[in-house]
Amino acid sequence: MQSPQRLKIIDFFVLLIMAYALTGCSSSNPIISDYDRSANFGSYTTYNFIEGAGPENSSYQDFFSQYMVEAITIEMDQRGYTKSANPDLLVNFNAVLQDKTKVRTTSAPPPMMGGYYGYRDDFYDPWGGYGYGTETHVSQYTEGTFNIDIVDARKKQLIWEAVEVGKVTEKDLANLEEVVKNGVPKFFLLYPFQAGDPDPVITEE
Repeated sequence: MQSPQRLKIIDFFVLLIMAYALTGCSSSNPIISDYDRSANFGSYTTYNFIEGAGPENSSYQDFFSQYMVEAITIEMDQRGYTKSANPDLLVNFNAVLQDKTKVRTTSAPPPMMGGYYGYRDDFYDPWGGYGYGTETHVSQYTEGTFNIDIVDARKKQLIWEAVEVGKVTEKDLANLEEVVKNGVPKFFLLYPFQAGDPDPVITEE
């Protein structure tokens, strides 16, 4: 289990980064989803949000949560669900980050070559036959996890989840509202149900 100091709830700027990740700009960070095959999706027609949905301990939580609620509401409404005070489904969302360390060992260039081999960077490493020893590169990065959950309100049981995990950086900062609106639909492309219909819909890529 990760120590508490290595795991923290994201603040506004990290929320912004994670929202940018929602746009699916990197094919290396696929969105993964699954649903409970035993759940009767045909019995679900109404929904609402879990109280306090979204990251905690952020002075900007209200902005992020507002944009998320708006975007998710559009997706649920399009699928025929009706918002209700006594819902069949509860929707939750969250974003969390962890600090990570990457260690990479490569063959070192000969002294006369100076920094020449630096042009390779992470693209590829020299083959091991050079015989000039090795260099170890250590870098720190932030790994973010963003998820949207749908829960059976009566059973208090998770029935669908979509998750994206990926590297996040400061350069990913962008307009929060816009990227949330663009990103949430990509998650819901993986939600295969319509209100009151027990059969999943196969979505063509």
